[in-house]
Amino acid sequence: MTATAEAVAQSHASVVVTSRLPDSVERTLARDYHARLFDRDDPMSAEALREALAGHEVVLCTLTDRLDRAMLTAGAGRVRLLANFGAGTNHIDLGAARDLGIRVTNTPGALTEDTADLTMLLILAAARRAREGDAEVRERRWRGWRPTHLLGTRVSGATLGIVGLGRIGQAVARRAAAGFGMTVRYHGRRRASAEAEAASGATFAPELEQLLHECDIVSLHCPATPETHHLIGAPALRCMRRDAFLINTARGDVVHEDALIAALQDGTIAGAGLDVFEREPEIPEALRTLPNVFALPHLGSATRASRVAMGECAVRNIAAYLRGEPLPDRVP
Repeated sequence: MTATAEAVAQSHASVVVTSRLPDSVERTLARDYHARLFDRDDPMSAEALREALAGHEVVLCTLTDRLDRAMLTAGAGRVRLLANFGAGTNHIDLGAARDLGIRVTNTPGALTEDTADLTMLLILAAARRAREGDAEVRERRWRGWRPTHLLGTRVSGATLGIVGLGRIGQAVARRAAAGFGMTVRYHGRRRASAEAEAASGATFAPELEQLLHECDIVSLHCPATPETHHLIGAPALRCMRRDAFLINTARGDVVHEDALIAALQDGTIAGAGLDVFEREPEIPEALRTLPNVFALPHLGSATRASRVAMGECAVRNIAAYLRGEPLPDRVP
């Protein structure tokens, strides 16, 4: 028996996982923590989630688990740790968790590089009209090369605006500046450190409206909080230039989808690259069919390396909890 397994046995803790995870992570959880694994990729039902909260001390949860106050209160039996598989925690009522004595951890950093890579994919795809070109090829509508066919927007040398210069925002800024010679501006609730600005090559825009007006491309990397809910709505979209693109790999409800659809339809902005949606997995028909939208099904961290790293990070937090140590990635 490993030292971790001994800790589990001694504490009589029980661990449940609410979704399928990479095989190597599940093997560790089963071997060292005797975890109860969930054998489907679909989200747990509300009833099953309540039972998991009521019957287990540690719940390894994901963003599809809606852990609001009602759910946490109804299921508040043994659970003392929510080890979230992911960086974002907007699906968890953190105030309710604190009131109920439930600690919460997340997996920051594990998905930074892959999400930044995917952001660049969305920028390129939206600006270069990749969706329209792909459709022409697949539907056999392409008539051959023409000088004026599907003319897009040059990305190299453009001005990129980043909303939220955290880990992912900084990683995107580095790629944009070093790889594409882009001028990078950013906005956030507070100015980043001089070291972060120097490392990312980004300069601060004190006002969001100023950033939106200045930039050819605006990329969202802020957390989903009550303050950022619908941060990009009709007024913000009207601040953007008509030839600009909006990119979102943050959370869907940072953008008011109805306002975005209207802006895409009437030419307020040129296009969008989206990996997240306000009511996902439901996606409005307009965002699925508009030619100036390039959309992906929440693939920001969807590489084997990221998902394994996220699982290992969650496991480290569980191990620290069971040993009575400070949690490495505790969410305040």
